[in-house]
Amino acid sequence: MKKILLGVFLVFVFCAQSQAESSVWKVQKGDSVMYVGGTIHLLRQSDYPLPQEFEKAYASSDMLVFEVDLGKANDPSVQQKLLSKAMYTDGTTVDMHLSADVYKLLNEHCLSNGIPIEQLKMFKPQIIAVLMDAMELAKLGVAQDGVDMFFYKAASKDNKAVEGLETIDEQIDYLLEMGKGNEDDLVSYTINDIDSTKKNFEIIVDSWKRGDVDKLDSLIIGEIKTKMPEIYKNIITDRNNNWMQVIEKYFANQKTEFVMVGMAHLVGTDGIIEMLSKKGYKIEKL
Repeated sequence: MKKILLGVFLVFVFCAQSQAESSVWKVQKGDSVMYVGGTIHLLRQSDYPLPQEFEKAYASSDMLVFEVDLGKANDPSVQQKLLSKAMYTDGTTVDMHLSADVYKLLNEHCLSNGIPIEQLKMFKPQIIAVLMDAMELAKLGVAQDGVDMFFYKAASKDNKAVEGLETIDEQIDYLLEMGKGNEDDLVSYTINDIDSTKKNFEIIVDSWKRGDVDKLDSLIIGEIKTKMPEIYKNIITDRNNNWMQVIEKYFANQKTEFVMVGMAHLVGTDGIIEMLSKKGYKIEKL
């Protein structure tokens, strides 16, 4: 279960023009240069090799910046911390925090997929929702290191500096705040959306490789922004605003950074690329 939760942590841990474009941008302010890449946190073996634009940005960079420092994320103490926060400690179980109808829906889903409901009852709805998505993706063979971990390993080998836009504690707290107060909606939405997971994942990966941000905005952001605005604000808007304060400080040094975050944080009107554009940064798609 600890390994699954680490996977959950990493999963938490997602202007199209031509098909020759990618999901990597070059951002400039005066003589200061930064690369920003949208990532998918978990991939299939068949999704490699990665688009060459990522390799170009990596080769041109002195430092890699991820959502969190992935080296620290692998620390056993972090896994234990996530595990302890993911579970109820007051003697209650998830059926006491969901309506009877939604818990019945969850139970039926577990039965039809061979998931022992008793093993999930001590976990909070936020964790259960991400676990269900992770399990469905695993059926599709989505278990390989994604873009972030691929380049973290490369940076470790090449002795490139690595930093995070937020702390691990902050990311864990964002995860556990997701849908707080709307747990019924979160769980039912996740279950009802699972049937489209395979189709959507194929389209997302294809659109990501081609840099089709309009399609990615529609698939990743569109529905959740409309149907679950509080979750959208919690995991996208609020974090983007916080990250921008960190990202802009990097332009004051002489290094070239390659910032890599989930694609969901870069697309749309609330995305980091649009925010940088509105602030007057020169932006060019690779």
